[in-house]
Amino acid sequence: MVRMDPHFGLQALLVALLLVIVAMLLDLAFPLPLPNERGAGAVVLARDGTPLRAFADRGGIWRYPATLEQVSPLYQQALLNYEDRWFWQHGGVNPLSLLRAGGQWVRNGRVVSGGSTLTMQVARILDKPARRHGRSPWRKLRQLARAIQLEVHLSKREILTIYLNHAPFGGTVEGVEAASWAYLGKPAARLSHAEAALLTVLPQSPSRLRPDREPERARVARDKVLARMAKQGVWTVHEVRDARMEPVVARSLQPPQHASLLAQRLRSAEPGAPRIESTIDIDLQRTLEDRVSAYFSNLPERTSAALLVVDNTTLETRAYVGSVEFADKARLGHVDMVKAWRSPGSTLKPFLYGLALDDGLIHSESLLVDAPQAFGDYRPGNFDMAFNGPVGAAEALRLSLNIPAVDLLDRVGPSRFAARLANAGIDLKWPNGAKPNLAMILGGTGARLEDLVGAYAALNREGVAGRVRYQPDAPRVERRLLSPGAAWIIRDTLEANPRPGSITDTFDQRGRARVAWKTGTSYGFRDAWALGSTRRYTVGVWVGRPDGTPLPGQYGVVTALPLLFEVIDSLPAQRGDGAVRPPPPNVEQIDVCWPLGLPPDPAAPQLCRRKLKAWSLDGVVPPTFAERDARLWSAGRERFDTDARTGMRLSADCAGPHERRTSELARWPALASPWLSVEARIAARLPALSPDCAPDGRDATEELRIEGISDNATLARASNSTAPLRLSLRAIGSEARIRWLLDGRFIGESQGAGSFLHDFGVPGSHTLTALADSGAWSRVQFRVLR
Repeated sequence: MVRMDPHFGLQALLVALLLVIVAMLLDLAFPLPLPNERGAGAVVLARDGTPLRAFADRGGIWRYPATLEQVSPLYQQALLNYEDRWFWQHGGVNPLSLLRAGGQWVRNGRVVSGGSTLTMQVARILDKPARRHGRSPWRKLRQLARAIQLEVHLSKREILTIYLNHAPFGGTVEGVEAASWAYLGKPAARLSHAEAALLTVLPQSPSRLRPDREPERARVARDKVLARMAKQGVWTVHEVRDARMEPVVARSLQPPQHASLLAQRLRSAEPGAPRIESTIDIDLQRTLEDRVSAYFSNLPERTSAALLVVDNTTLETRAYVGSVEFADKARLGHVDMVKAWRSPGSTLKPFLYGLALDDGLIHSESLLVDAPQAFGDYRPGNFDMAFNGPVGAAEALRLSLNIPAVDLLDRVGPSRFAARLANAGIDLKWPNGAKPNLAMILGGTGARLEDLVGAYAALNREGVAGRVRYQPDAPRVERRLLSPGAAWIIRDTLEANPRPGSITDTFDQRGRARVAWKTGTSYGFRDAWALGSTRRYTVGVWVGRPDGTPLPGQYGVVTALPLLFEVIDSLPAQRGDGAVRPPPPNVEQIDVCWPLGLPPDPAAPQLCRRKLKAWSLDGVVPPTFAERDARLWSAGRERFDTDARTGMRLSADCAGPHERRTSELARWPALASPWLSVEARIAARLPALSPDCAPDGRDATEELRIEGISDNATLARASNSTAPLRLSLRAIGSEARIRWLLDGRFIGESQGAGSFLHDFGVPGSHTLTALADSGAWSRVQFRVLR
């Protein structure tokens, strides 16, 4: 408790009237140089108040603004009782202190103790021109005048706040908050007795007492403050004794540099704010920055990355890495790739499948065909140039197959899909004059990592996407992307994707969080993506070069996915993260049959060629898509008449007597035929037409035949020849375009009976398939000798 000296009551009455008159005169002659916050520094804080990045003011000074409430009471006690016990009572000048200091100077010939009040020290801090006069009487008089001005214009709290924020602490550090973080690595609100005493004495001689350079001098000065606090009875003897035992350990002066690009982004949005709060978890941020830096030490030069971790409940960002290294010029570290427009590769596919579920176009095991197809002039292929034939929707999504996705988008409609994404907050960027098209599902558009993360969070938010939030007071912007049922099915599908290496990994994974993950790679290996969503968090990773140059061989699964799982395994775990959540009431698991895609019909078991377990939404079980351009037949249920005795097919016009009965068979999509077993192909054929019946047109099919190589042939290069083993092939029997597949991988195309040249130099057994757009196909097997 500060005791009031009775002399001050009389002094205050005597000088009160003079203060106003003097202040008015001073204001006219010497305007008060109050701090100008325009162009001042700023600090961006983590969610717990830890500085992420500080921005120096125009003079290069580091200052973290703080209020009285944000500074430890211990520091305020030490400061006021050591520097100015009567601060709350005097009018800016303490005549008794000045007389005492003057007398000591006369008797000893040197300054023993100063007579300056805190108000006078603030005046000295603010009045920079007067510093040129050193310790001259003129400077002291100027301080006295400025102190009176300050007392007239400002409250005591305002004066003290200026001191707290502008007192010099050595180097380019000003203010107790910046000093506390710079030297002690903690906020000024959490100072110990010893730390409060240390920071109290530093401004007396900031350079001489810097604890990072002169720890012993700083300790002696600190102990002097502690002794004063004990003598005055402000702190107990026990508290002071314990404080003396603390060593003076200070960090080297380095400004904080975490989430640098986010800090820069937030400051640009609030250029005048001295303190900017973010939602970043500082411990997680530091961990992931170190992890990213180590991860990319062995990757190609100029490779950068972006990383975002978002809390699904609040959509608040917990970690933000905009580049591998902010100061790395070779990697263009100053470019923030979290908000950069890049080709999204295949990362939009989950939302396409989810929209198709909501539209009732598919269920989780709808039969799709991964085979060479043309969509007008657009002829997409798979990433590895291989094809899988008939495949379920869930597997097509997990394998990220391109042809089924383009087929599905063609049926949904590119413009409608783009509009649905935009409504949910996923903005897409198109070249000038371009509009949504089928290529968008394979990366033919631009997207941002932050938008993709907000969308993937919908998988664990019952289909509701949202804008990622970087500040606690940022508005919550949420839009429905998928229905809860569709979101559950897509999440379940992606969670079934095994972790990389999990087949051989013997580590028990049951305790790990379930992750719905998806990768993507843009054309030319320019962008590698991995996005994953758990019950609590959604994580997005981008890898590439900011200048857009390719990274051959670096794609999503290889480059981005391992880092994604490293990050996910670093996140705080919670009970239940690895549990399978039950489906919503409108999601039901049912049996479906291929090739029809419908539930089994007990009255026609021959129609069910393959039975699967599927998730259906709202009780809708759509059939397999009709084929667009197949000239042979379409997938589906086909009815025809047969003779009950012979089993042969009957047309409408037959000569002999027949015992007719109606039969059915299930047709597979024509383009799936090369991938079917012999048994499946035979079962899908119509019975032969009875000889006494008129043609019904159902046998009018194209028959394709490969010329240039015989089935089961053995090929060898001519002896003593180094020329490649090149063959000229033709597919006879169709005028359509012919796609050529070697061991299931696309190797080229020809038109009708036109020739096709190819080098067959890889030793071993091979299968060559010619597949026409009409669905007709032919296959030969051969062997190449070494």
